[in-house]
Amino acid sequence: MRNKLNKIWKIILITLIPILFSCASTQQIEVRPKDARAYYQTGVAHAQKGEFDQALRCFNKVIEMEPNNSMAYNNRGAIYAAMGQYEQAISDYTKAIDMNPKNAMFYCNRAISFCINGQYDQAISDCNKTLEINPRYIGAYNERGVAYAEKGDYDQAISDYSKAIEINPNFDKAYGNRGNAYFNKKQYDQAISDYDKAIEINPRYAEAYYNRGQIYYLKKEYDKSWNDINKSQALGYKIPPEFLNQLRKASGREK
Repeated sequence: MRNKLNKIWKIILITLIPILFSCASTQQIEVRPKDARAYYQTGVAHAQKGEFDQALRCFNKVIEMEPNNSMAYNNRGAIYAAMGQYEQAISDYTKAIDMNPKNAMFYCNRAISFCINGQYDQAISDCNKTLEINPRYIGAYNERGVAYAEKGDYDQAISDYSKAIEINPNFDKAYGNRGNAYFNKKQYDQAISDYDKAIEINPRYAEAYYNRGQIYYLKKEYDKSWNDINKSQALGYKIPPEFLNQLRKASGREK
């Protein structure tokens, strides 16, 4: 149920939320070629558009000009993570933390890369540090929940997702993730309830439709399963062919 692409984009969004420059462009560099801020702003603009190679070059230049710029290391780490280069991302987040150990976001971003990289204990440790600095950092509760779920500790994961939901009742991903944990515990009604809520908050939550469709399949409610699977596909989610074949056979819709 884990979607790495979504996780990567979450890293980018977490990193870029503090400073958004929608009007940034390469023209700023042409006008101010010795201004690190121009490269920084342009790097953010490229990252927002998914132009990661160009963004990487910009943040490399910022770091060359300002080697103690912790946000530049953090943002370059996000770019590396978006490119699937998690070891480099972790290295850059670590440098950012060394420069500014009181920034909760840096720990949470590193936790995300640790988690995607399969280093779940390190991810949990970083989430703990994030929450030590900021006890209401909902991303850390959600990410720690993901790490616990990957370790098979679904009860602890549910506790963390619930805390994230308590802080932000409209956190669709936390509902979706908690639904996944209930799914893995075979508590299907609770899982459906959470998927319902996630979809209510975000009607384009393709993975929630797919996972709810799987549960309806297990409950032999095939019409509901088809509806969810079709909706998920319409939103661009890639349904495993083997599951589609099983659903067709079970529902008598084989061609």
